[in-house]
Amino acid sequence: MKQYQLNLITGSRPEVLERVLRVVRHRGFALRQLNMETVPDSSSLRIAVTVESERPIQLLQSQLNKLIDVFHVEALDQSEQSALKISA
Repeated sequence: MKQYQLNLITGSRPEVLERVLRVVRHRGFALRQLNMETVPDSSSLRIAVTVESERPIQLLQSQLNKLIDVFHVEALDQSEQSALKISA
């Protein structure tokens, strides 16, 4: 199975995380890691999610982009994650 990391910027409403997790589950992705923090001087949240599936990540990314209060979704696959770790 492939692992992907999704970086989301969302509104700071209580139900946003629940919606994101529901879409992850309904689209057939297994949650492996989750990190959430508030964006300083903003009413936004930064959510980093690591998921695993045989399905293409574009399927999940397009569904997350449709959610209310989701402003930005960026998807990285394993090779892009490795390149970022090496350059850091």
